Formats: sequence, C-alpha cells, structure tokens
Amino acid sequence: MIRLSRYHSGSARTPAQAMDRSLSRIGVFAVAMAISLSAASSVASEGELKTQFDALHAQLDASTFKHPLLLQSSDTTNGRKGDVYAIVDKPIQVVSDALKDSAHWCEALLLHVNNRQCEVTKKPDGETITLKVVRKHDQPVAAAFSVPFDFRLVDSTPRHLEVGMSSTSGPLGTSNYRITLEAVPINQERSFLHFSYAYEENFLARTATEAYLSIFGSTKVGFTVVGKTPDGKPDYIKGTRGLVERNAMRYFLAIDAYLAAPSEPQTRWNAWYSATELYPHQLHEMDRATYLAAKLEDTRTLPPK
Repeated sequence: MIRLSRYHSGSARTPAQAMDRSLSRIGVFAVAMAISLSAASSVASEGELKTQFDALHAQLDASTFKHPLLLQSSDTTNGRKGDVYAIVDKPIQVVSDALKDSAHWCEALLLHVNNRQCEVTKKPDGETITLKVVRKHDQPVAAAFSVPFDFRLVDSTPRHLEVGMSSTSGPLGTSNYRITLEAVPINQERSFLHFSYAYEENFLARTATEAYLSIFGSTKVGFTVVGKTPDGKPDYIKGTRGLVERNAMRYFLAIDAYLAAPSEPQTRWNAWYSATELYPHQLHEMDRATYLAAKLEDTRTLPPK
C-alpha cells in the first residue's frame, strides 16, 4: 500500500512531538511508497516462467490461501522484495487483453483504497502512469501525492505477457522502484501469473521504515507463519516483511478483481473488497460501504480523458 503524507507547517511543538511527526512522515514516504508499487529486478522468459510453474505446481495446489497462490517476501542487500505466484481462471488472451494496456492498469491500481486517481501520459519515447495517492483513505484527493512510473509492454504474444513499470528515484533515500507482471498459459482456460516488485533504500530510509513500523504498525502482520502464539494460534510475520506481504496480496487481489470484471467498476470494487475480507487479520481497514463510497467519489474526481 502506498502511504504518503503531505508536509504542513503548523504551530510550535515540543521536541518529542516534532520527532514523532517527522518519524511518521519519513516512515510513510520511505515505507509505503516504496513498497506499494515496485517489482523484482529480474524477469523470466516464457520458458523460464513455465519451468517455474512446473516447479511450483504442487505447492500452488496445496496453498493455504483461499486461492492457488504463493506469496514470498525477502530483505535484499539494499532494499525489499516481494513475489506473488498464482493461477487465475482466465485464458492467456483475456489476461493479455486486460493487462497489456496502461489505461487498464490505472483501473486496476485504483482498486486500492489509498489510490485516488491515475492518469496515463503518452509521449514519443513511451508512456507514464501517474498515480495519485493519499496517506489515509479519508483524505481528499487534494492531499494526494503524484507518483509517476514509466510503463512498458515488454512482450505480448499468445504464449507470454510481460509488463513493467519503473521509477529510478524516490523520496528520502529510496530508489529504483520496479514492478513486473508476467503470465503464460496453463491450458485453454487458466493462466499462471508472476507479480513481483523490488525497491532500494539507503540507511536513513531503512532506519525510518523500521522505526515507523515498530511505533505505528506494531500490531500489523503479514501472512508467513513464523511460529505459534502462547494460546496455540499462528504467529504471523511482522515488520517490513509483513508490510511487503500485505501489499503484495492487496495488489494481486486488485489484478484478479480487474480480470474478473474489466468493464464493470462497481463489480470489481465489490470483488476486491470481498477478496480482502477473506484475510481480515491482515487486510481489513474499513467496512464495505465506506470503501464503495470512496471509490465512487474517486470516479467523480478523475481527470477527463
């Protein structure tokens, strides 16, 4: 999830209050923007992706998620990384038609409650997707920050789709955001998707991320089970890995919901919300009516095409 905060000047504060505010602001920039929209630095060819599917097929069938899906997260030398592998009940042609177009990506990304507007700019050297993001879902679009990503359609054939977005720099020590989605057919009715993202950060950004999560996100968890609680329940991963996993799942569910209803906004809004509520411990943020009202308001404030 991208969470950004706008700087406002205000009345004098105590040193402790100033530190809390600065830490929150740094954490929001360094964590949420970097993690929400990024992708793995390497991608697979058609053959490699099919080999990955063969290797993961049994694990996908036995997935503990309510979907044939595997979710992986890791800390890299200079940043964070997340990968989602999943089977979707759509032919590769349907997947390709829906996800090879930058405008369609805008519609999918807007399913996220913190993403308020999205606009595609076409230039001679390519396309840019500019996403407007608020730190909290109840903030107005006027409070949103613009996040531009270079969009590229790398490959689109009846056997392989590859789409990428990237941004070389970001705020407060974060850089090299990359997002990649690839798909290959399993059969005439199903496809195998790999959604991956990555970003880099310097020491300041990394420290701010960890501090922000320890103070403001201490109760938030991801999906990986790292043990058991004293009462025998699953103990889920926390911190930056938990944040990566929550966001990876939210965006995969956005892609899945868009594939289910590419021409019906309200249908996919409901589909995305219902899908996230299958994992309330990790993903619940608001009731359905509030979410639907926010998305309806977003459509009213979209810039003219």
